[in-house]
Parts: sequence; C-alpha cells; structure tokens
Amino acid sequence: MDSIWRMLRANRAASADRRIMALFDDPMRFADFSTSADGMLLDYSKTSMDKDARKLLLQLAREAGVEARRDAMFAGEKINISENRAVLHTALRNQSGAVLVEGRDVMPEVRSTLARMGDFATALRQGEIKAADGGPITEVISIGIGGSDLGPAMGVKALGAYHDGPKIRFVSNIDGAHFTEASKRADPARTLVIVASKTFTTIETMTNAETAKKWLGAGAESQMVAISSALDKTADFGIPADRVFGFADWVGGRYSVWGPIGLPLMLAVGPERFAEFLAGGHAMDQHFRHAPLSENMPVLLALTGIWHRNICDYPTRAVLPYDQRLSRLPAYLQQLDMESNGKRVALDGAPVSQPTGPVVWGQAGTNGQHAFYQLLHQGSNVVPCEFMIAAEGHEPALKHQHDLLKANCLAQSEALMRGKQSRAPYRACPGNRPSTTLAYPKLTPFTLGQIIALYEHRVFVEGVIWGINSFDQWGVELGKEMATALLPLLQGGDSSGKDGSTIGLLKALDAG
Repeated sequence: MDSIWRMLRANRAASADRRIMALFDDPMRFADFSTSADGMLLDYSKTSMDKDARKLLLQLAREAGVEARRDAMFAGEKINISENRAVLHTALRNQSGAVLVEGRDVMPEVRSTLARMGDFATALRQGEIKAADGGPITEVISIGIGGSDLGPAMGVKALGAYHDGPKIRFVSNIDGAHFTEASKRADPARTLVIVASKTFTTIETMTNAETAKKWLGAGAESQMVAISSALDKTADFGIPADRVFGFADWVGGRYSVWGPIGLPLMLAVGPERFAEFLAGGHAMDQHFRHAPLSENMPVLLALTGIWHRNICDYPTRAVLPYDQRLSRLPAYLQQLDMESNGKRVALDGAPVSQPTGPVVWGQAGTNGQHAFYQLLHQGSNVVPCEFMIAAEGHEPALKHQHDLLKANCLAQSEALMRGKQSRAPYRACPGNRPSTTLAYPKLTPFTLGQIIALYEHRVFVEGVIWGINSFDQWGVELGKEMATALLPLLQGGDSSGKDGSTIGLLKALDAG
C-alpha cells in the first residue's frame, strides 16, 4: 500500500496548479464522477480528483481489504477486536434472511423486539396506554446521551413532516438546566419518560432519570420505559420488565438508532414510517454489499474523504444539509465520524501511518451562509464541503422558497469552485475549493435511512483504509473516570494530589 500512497501524492503534486474547473473541459466529467443508488445521487465531480487518482484510490481500497472486511462485518465476525464483538447494527434493519453470530441466527430476536416496540408505540399513539391517573399520554421525555440521544433527536426533527404522535422532548446534558427546560411546559401526569442506557449506569443519564422520577411523583414507574440490556438494574429502578427494550452488545451506541434506541422516533412517526426508515437503511446496505467499488456510493464518498484528508491535507470537512429538518444531522455525523475514526493506533497496536478522522462540523443551509461561509470562501484554510439537497420539499404552497433553497445550495458549490476575481484583494475569492453534493427526491423516512447508512459505511471504509478499529471509543472513557474521581473534591475532599491548575479551579469554584 505504501507505493499507492506515494503515487497518489505524486499525482497531487503534478496537478497542484490545475484548477477543478479545468476538469470540466471533459464534457463527461459530471457523468463519470457521480453515482446513484435507489434514487439518490452523489456528485463528487467538483473535487480535484482525476481519473488516475480515482483509479489509485480504488486500488488502495482493494489492497486495504475493504471488500473482505465489509463481508466479515455483515457475516457477524468479531471485527471489533478490542472489545471482541461483532458489528451488526445492520441486522437491526436487515430484511433479507438470517444473520449469524457465532452460528446463531439473531434475526428472530431482532424481529421480536421490533414487534414489541411496534405494539407499544401503536398502543400509546392510540391512547390505549394511559398515564397513572387514567388520562392519555401526550408528551414523551427521552433521556440519554451520545448515541442514545443524538440519533433519535436528529431523526425526530428530520421526520417532522411525518410527526403525528406525542410531543417528544430530549434530555442529555447532566446540567440540571436541560431537564428543567425540557419539563417546564410538560404535564407530569401526561408524560412518558424513556431512559436510554444500555448498561443503565451512564452517570448523566441515570442522574437525569432520578430527577425525572421525582418529577413524575407517585406511581412514576408506570410512566417510565427503559431501553437497556441490564434487566437487573432496570428492575431495581422499578421499571417493569414488559417496559424494557434491550439490544445486543454488537450494536454500538452511535449506530443504535435502528433498534430500541429509536423508540422515540417510532412514537413520533408510527411503526409503519419507522419500517420505511429501516428499509432505506437496508437498501443502502444492499448497494454497499453488491455494487462494484467503482460505482459504490459509500466507497466513493469515503475515497473522496481519503483524498481530501490524506492527499490534499485538509484536516476538516463541513456537512451542509440544505434542509432545515436535517439541522441536527451535522452533530449526529460529527459523533459518528469523530468517535469512530478519531484514532491514533492501528489494529496491530502500532501508531497509525496516516492522519485519520477529520474534524467534522456544519450547519443547515442557508443559515450557515450568514455565519461561517465567509471562511469557506476566503479563509486561509480549505474546507471540503458536503452539500445535501432535496428536489422536492414538504410544503407545496411554499415551492418558491424551496426553489430558492436549491438555488442557494447549487450556487454555493459553484462559487466555491469558480471563485471571483477582483482588483480589490479583499473582494477576491480564490475558488478551487472542493465539494460534493448529495441529491435526493424528498426527505422521507426511506431517504433518511439511506443517508444515515451511507455515512455509516463511509466511516467504515475510511477506517479500513487507515487500518484502525472504527467501533471502539476508549478515549471517551478517560474523562468519565476522572470526573468520577473529581466529584468528591467538589464536595470538600482532599485535592492535594492534583495539579496546580485543577487545585486553583476547584478553589475558584468554591470546592473544598
């Protein structure tokens, strides 16, 4: 693989003075540098990658073993080697037969849990599940953090056009302000509380759960649901077993919205729409498994990311959905990408040989145009941009606004590439700045499933090429451990073993 990396860098050096616009001298540039899957189109023609570079990148993917690693993941092999686990979030949306883990088909359990979720959601949405006083449940507060919060919170907002169930509020931060704000306009007599924590020990989630329990008052347990695999702990908390929905250890938190963690989304849009969401994810799985690498959307998006991160040395990427309902998607993808590929050690324990996970950030358009696009167009650092846009909106009476939205999206990607010359240096925009565009017919549950699965597989492919484990997150644990150790010091404990800065801050915050 070292020789391919060298050839890629040589290609970049030889074409460094060539502008992206020059590549469009080839009338087939767009057709050749775009790909489609089930109605979704990825355009990566506005990048500096040429045919020779793409050929080398595809060779890199093959030599890194992307295809074999992909097949091992779908086969239920324990590719998460540091935790000795399979990686099978794809099984939660699987619609094509058995999925084996250590010789056992996990699909009957997956389908059983999905059916239980559907029965519960239907009963609550139809008013058959009632509050403690016999009234209907009209609001839901979902308590979780990280993958137990970002996925459903993003999904509920994204599918707002289909939201016909109870009002859903989300609480994640241990800051008491978060629960206070979420609950201040809610009626505890009409509210269901969902506590999402696989181990039922996550300190932020369990602290908020205790606060919610007190807020609900007498009979609180009858208005609580747990999403957890720790049945002993949920029982100790007082939540009945028939109100607990669990999932296996082969589902990582940031990949878990497809199963019980997605219950708030199912409550919002209903089991039928949730099934469409799963179908979209499964369709992208099938495309990823069977499309040739040269036409494979997750692979090509990943190779574009590799080109920008490792060959062009761009350390960040901006996710820019021109869809207000996707305003939480950049934060969701930030966790998916940075928690997965923010690694400095390869699978064999050696330091990585290439820079890995870029900084992922972004905001919905057009709001971002009036915030950070100045830096995108004229800043000293080049930021690859990933635009998203629907052909059709959900507000037919406001079609003119959606047309304006589309015009802004297309204009920004063109402006980044073309730039603008001016005699006044401060007016000039250098251009030659790369972008991709993901276009889809309409933001439906199916489309949302496609988008999330596309990015999951993109992160996976990049991780394979970098030779890292994309499915653990040991760096997250260090801060948690130290916070637990610091808590007694905030309550008057001996801080003499701490560094001068921490001691000074403890004093400034009136600790001890």
